[in-house]
Amino acid sequence: FFPQAFLTGAKQNYARKYVKAIDGVSFGFKILKEEWKEIKEGPEDGCYIRGLFMEGARWDAKEHSIVDSRPKELFTKMAVMWLVPEFERKPTQGGVYRCPIYKTLTRAGTLSTTG
Repeated sequence: FFPQAFLTGAKQNYARKYVKAIDGVSFGFKILKEEWKEIKEGPEDGCYIRGLFMEGARWDAKEHSIVDSRPKELFTKMAVMWLVPEFERKPTQGGVYRCPIYKTLTRAGTLSTTG
């Protein structure tokens, strides 16, 4: 699985549909309340992603926010996320925690890039 290609494909679909330059397309996001098994079709634009885990924190579905981990709980499943493509998106100014996403537990070594 090559996440960079998948995400670029989602951006390309949006750029072609709305006749926009792909360089101006980036993703916003929404965390869904539904479990992935409840979702019957994809979104109009963008994509749903699942299978992410949080380390040292957890997603609280009732509070709809990140909260502290429970004792002895290192990894927790993240809720389904909708990556919403937007043209010339302005970064959110508050209320959002910017965090990295890793493909593996190892956060060192060779960086996997498209080039």
